[in-house]
Amino acid sequence: MADILLEVQQLTKSFGARKVVDEVSFSVRQGQTIGLLGPNGAGKSTTVNIICGLLQADRGCVKLSGQEMSAGNNQAKQKLGLVPQDLALFEDLSARENLKIFGALYGLSGNRLQTRCDAVLELVSLSDRAKDKAATFSGGMKRRLNIAAALLHEPELLILDEPTVGVDPQSRNAIFDALELLKSQGRSLIYTSHYMEEVERLADHIVIIDHGKLIANESPVDLFKRLPAQAALELQLAQALTAQQLQKMQQQAGVIKVESKDQDLQLAISLNDGGHALGLLNYLQSEGIQILHFATAKTNLEDVFLTLTGRSLRD
Repeated sequence: MADILLEVQQLTKSFGARKVVDEVSFSVRQGQTIGLLGPNGAGKSTTVNIICGLLQADRGCVKLSGQEMSAGNNQAKQKLGLVPQDLALFEDLSARENLKIFGALYGLSGNRLQTRCDAVLELVSLSDRAKDKAATFSGGMKRRLNIAAALLHEPELLILDEPTVGVDPQSRNAIFDALELLKSQGRSLIYTSHYMEEVERLADHIVIIDHGKLIANESPVDLFKRLPAQAALELQLAQALTAQQLQKMQQQAGVIKVESKDQDLQLAISLNDGGHALGLLNYLQSEGIQILHFATAKTNLEDVFLTLTGRSLRD
């Protein structure tokens, strides 16, 4: 088992009478990608700020490679790279000039700085725009430059806070290509996003915070097991099933629930395994039921997230 890189232990933070983070604990192992999720106002951003040493917890601690992360511990901070949600760039400077400034803040200089600038520009596909001012970049290019800046000092842990907000599809793909390359190199990542498909694609472990409390801390596979239905089958029929046929369908292998609508011409069937869909289709065929259209679907991270945190708006 890989060594633990980051330890978050019993973090608690209040603002006035409101407890924003309430006894949150989790860890990140070497080479692991954590998807950190939570509705608006859940305490996710506060947790990230405490991890980065930008905010002090009321109780609890954060350790990175065994060193406690605090406002004054620059040695620990050197091991971490942060890609903030708000862009942090000098608009009137070129991409390379931006990187040189950030590199100097990390203590890089000379050939080492030049080499790292070249490497991170290549990683985020901005080498051909290195001399152009950041003000001329699209939103997606600025996001990629922000990622490059966070990687200059080769941090052991990279934290990305909503890195694809407002970017075009091409930049999103470029960001994912870069992050997947970092994963393949054994880099540890914490990725926060409201785009569940992004987290599902990248993360091998999920942490969900809601109302300041940790409500999930497990692999995607284990998380999906929290829902009774692992798959679904949606059917459009030429004729409605009889009550007896509906009852028999409920008794078929793997069926959890059958919901009918549109005068029983549409069926939504929850299954505990996608492999049972074919058996149901064969059953309907044996009953002489004509199927006009069918579609299958699997449980995804958004289904689990909404089940655990609720569907009401969080503004």
